Amino acid sequence: MSVLYLDSSAVVKRYSPELGSAWVKAITDVRAGHTIMFSEITLAEVAAAFAAKSRAPQGPSVRWRDLALKRFLTDSADQYQLLGVQRETIDLAVKLTQRRKLRGCDAIHLAAALAANEELLSKNLLPLTFIAADDDLLKAAQAEGLPTENPNLHP
Repeated sequence: MSVLYLDSSAVVKRYSPELGSAWVKAITDVRAGHTIMFSEITLAEVAAAFAAKSRAPQGPSVRWRDLALKRFLTDSADQYQLLGVQRETIDLAVKLTQRRKLRGCDAIHLAAALAANEELLSKNLLPLTFIAADDDLLKAAQAEGLPTENPNLHP
C-alpha cells in the first residue's frame, strides 16, 4: 500500500476519459489499497475543470458534468483523504513560488504534499508519491525531494 498525492490534473483523469485515465482509475480503485490524498482546493479545481469541459465546443453534456461532479464529491467524502489548507501551507507555497516555476494553486498542492510527506517520514513511513500531469509542477516536486509520477506516461 502506498500513499499517493494527486493534484487536480491527475484527479480529473479518474472521471473524464483522457490520456492516463486508465492508470489513474487503477491506482485510485479502492481495491488497490492505496491512500489517496489531495488538498481541499482540489474540490474547486476539479469542479471548474468539469464545467470547462462541458462548456467547450463538442464537449460533454451538462448532465455528464453534473454526474461527474456528484461522483467526485461522493468519492472525496468516502475514499480520499482531504488535506486542509493551513496558514503554514500557504506560507510554504509562497516560498515555493519564489524558488520554483509554479502557479499559485500548484504551489499550494506542492506545499500540502510536502507537509503530508514530512508527517509520513516522521512516523518512519515511506514517502508519498506526488502525481500530476504538469511538467513544471513535477519538476518542482522532484527538486523538493518527492517521488513523482505523470499519468500521461501511462496511456
